This record gives sequence, C-alpha cells and structure tokens, in this order.
Amino acid sequence: MWGSRSVLAFAAAALLWTESPRALAKHPFLSASSDGRVLATFSGTEWSDELGPKELPLSVRVATQRIGTFAWGDAFRITFEPVAVQTSKPRVIAPLYLLVTDKEIIRISADKPEDTVAQLKDKKEPPQFAQSELYGLSQGQKTYKETALTVAKIVVKGDRCRYSWNHKSGHFLTLEWQRGVGLVEFSQGRGAKADGYRLKRGVMPVR
Repeated sequence: MWGSRSVLAFAAAALLWTESPRALAKHPFLSASSDGRVLATFSGTEWSDELGPKELPLSVRVATQRIGTFAWGDAFRITFEPVAVQTSKPRVIAPLYLLVTDKEIIRISADKPEDTVAQLKDKKEPPQFAQSELYGLSQGQKTYKETALTVAKIVVKGDRCRYSWNHKSGHFLTLEWQRGVGLVEFSQGRGAKADGYRLKRGVMPVR
C-alpha cells in the first residue's frame, strides 16, 4: 500500500505532466535538445536533360536546426548546401521549414516561413494545415489523393517513417525519417528523368 506522501507525490507529478504540454511535444523522428545546428553529409546522384543520359554523383551538407519552440511543439529549418558536384552549376535545393508536434511533421508552405514561425510564438495550439502539408507521423500510416493524378502516402514501420508523393507524369518526392536521428533520405524528380536527385544520409549528425 502507498503511504499518503507517496499518493500526494504521484498526484503532483501527474498534475505537472498534464499542465506541461511541452512534455508531450517531442516527435520521435524529428526533435532537438538545443537550437544548435546538426550537420550531416548526404550523398547520391543527380540527373537532368542538361546533364545527359548518365546520373552524376552529388553530395550536400544538410543542416537541421530548431528555430522555434512552442507550447505544442517546435519549428525546424533544414538547409542543403552543395559539397561536391561534377557540373559547373551546383544544384540549388530549397530549404525545408517544418512544424513538429508529438504526432505530426508539417511543412510550412508560406512564402515567408520564418515570419510564420514568429507569428506562432504565442499560439497555444498548432495551426490548421492542409493534408498535403503533412510530411510525417509518429505512428501508423496515411494515404490520400491530392488530385486524380497524385497520391501521397506516409508509413511508419519500425524505426523509420517514409513519406512518398507521386504524380502519374513521373514527378515524385520522397522523405524518410529515422527515429532519434531525423531526415535520412531526401529525393525528388520531375517528369520522366527530366530533372531530379536522390540523396541519403551517409554521416551521423555532429555538433
């Protein structure tokens, strides 16, 4: 049997847990203990009509950084900096801006994403979002069609969460997350090999 002090201590801890939404807002596939940049090298190949019939090696430095902390979750920026290319014109990959709750990873699609992050500072709940902006889950799976020509699917299996979006024309986008690590694959393409790349994480994150 518990004594009265144990019961009171347990009740106090339970109350603290329910009143502290930050304790519930850590996503298993994308989280951070500080605002420092986490760096990793992603390697793979790129292709385009301009490059010719062969795929060429491509490496980028990927920096993941928490840029906002809220009562319900966090905001992250993931940038892609060219490291090694075999062309005279380095590929430019736009940064990803993401909102993360304990259950979801959500892409910020606004034209000025950092302004959006600043506007969310005092919000007590995460903003509403379109299902097309959902890039990750903490568990389970989800499939949805944006149009008659496109389908997106998110599947959590073991320590991985995989997001895949495909268009019947050949356009595609793939992101894969690893539990406790973060982004481990980022790939996208346009048309029937008209332009695109596949990149996978090759080095564990360092501070």
